[in-house]
Amino acid sequence: MHVVVTGGSGKLGRAVVSHLRDIGHEVQVFDRAAVRAPGSLPVDLTDYGQVLDALMGLDERVSPPEAIVHLAAIPAPGLVPDVATFQNNMLSTYHVLQAARRAGISRIVTASSETLLGLPFDVPPPYIPVDEDVTSPESTYSLVKHLEETLEIQLTRWDPSLSITALRFSNVMDPEDYAAFPSHQGDARARKWNLWGYIDARDGAAAVAAALQKRLPGFERFIIANADTVMERESADLVAEVFPDARLTKQLSGRETLLSIDKARRLLGWEPQHSWRDHVGPTSQTS
Repeated sequence: MHVVVTGGSGKLGRAVVSHLRDIGHEVQVFDRAAVRAPGSLPVDLTDYGQVLDALMGLDERVSPPEAIVHLAAIPAPGLVPDVATFQNNMLSTYHVLQAARRAGISRIVTASSETLLGLPFDVPPPYIPVDEDVTSPESTYSLVKHLEETLEIQLTRWDPSLSITALRFSNVMDPEDYAAFPSHQGDARARKWNLWGYIDARDGAAAVAAALQKRLPGFERFIIANADTVMERESADLVAEVFPDARLTKQLSGRETLLSIDKARRLLGWEPQHSWRDHVGPTSQTS
């Protein structure tokens, strides 16, 4: 397919662009930070006119895409004032979705976030592992993600031909980031803020590809996390220490993720292939 990736210059975006091209898709990047290179276009997504014009094609040299992967955003809480996060992220998403509808593009994948699950879990989660039924935004950034998902639900209600898949990505990691993981091991609470989760950027990119291929009707949301945690300690021990009153919905096995990826496995046929343990040897700091 011909796919537009917004935010293709970002950490996850680079992995998504590379993976989609590797498996045969034609990819064009819309990104204010895009360098002048084939397949890249500096588009200000807060300007609806620019978004619609770019999606409709450029002087007959670039045809309209068949699908959109919308990753562009201020990527985390606390990077800019809250109102700037709200204005940038909410407007950008609305513009991309509305322009896609006007251009007749019905296959869309968007970047949602694990922050919707209740991060930083100062209030313990209602149950563990958490799944897609948990929505508890605790920051302006995560509130916008909730509003984006709500927007997508309503747009697919208006237009049943639309397929919008929101991927709730965990903390995105490149292989070079794993060198820091041994430093997490001495304190179970140091990474409790996202239930010790992460997603390898390559596995995140594979989830995007799977969502594009499946094109599930209407709206669906999926947690996208790696199959293990960032810790050497077993998951049951971590929960017992940090969330002793948590309700467990299953018996925890080994170091399995506490961000449930069962739905993505079942409906997308996606399975993470990479682990930080492939890059960093065992550490003795497990207490």
